[in-house]
Amino acid sequence: MNGPSTSHTSFTIDRAFGAPPERVFEAWTDPAAKRLWADCHAEDTTNYSLDFRVLGRETHRVRHPDGSVQLVEKVFFDIVAGRRIVFAYDIGVDGRRLSVSLVTVEFAPSGAGTRMVYTEQLAYLDGHHDLAQRMQGTAEGLDRLALFLQEPGLPQ
Repeated sequence: MNGPSTSHTSFTIDRAFGAPPERVFEAWTDPAAKRLWADCHAEDTTNYSLDFRVLGRETHRVRHPDGSVQLVEKVFFDIVAGRRIVFAYDIGVDGRRLSVSLVTVEFAPSGAGTRMVYTEQLAYLDGHHDLAQRMQGTAEGLDRLALFLQEPGLPQ
């Protein structure tokens, strides 16, 4: 195919956490807390902000060791405290948009903890494909979230 192209895919990650839904949800809402578990490029971050509200934005700019600049920009569309977050985000490198995603994160009580279901629907642009890396990076972030939720004395 000549010219611009788009391909679509999705993935879901289902996780159990030993903390109540409100605590797991809160880890997504506080900028200091979220930076502790969600940031896979912390050492290279040049700009980070989080305005967690409907139509609020989250921005994460990273300068990689090779000099390239990655920009992730999110917009929150639906927030139900302790239950659900829906946001869209795009990823670009050096001004080239690579993908656009719609994400739904659902939190539900499960025993003494939380069942969290993360579903991402992706539109890959112009031949870019990184599904395996995207799934791995997301899973690693959720692994860090599990560790974060176990640490006493961290931002609640």
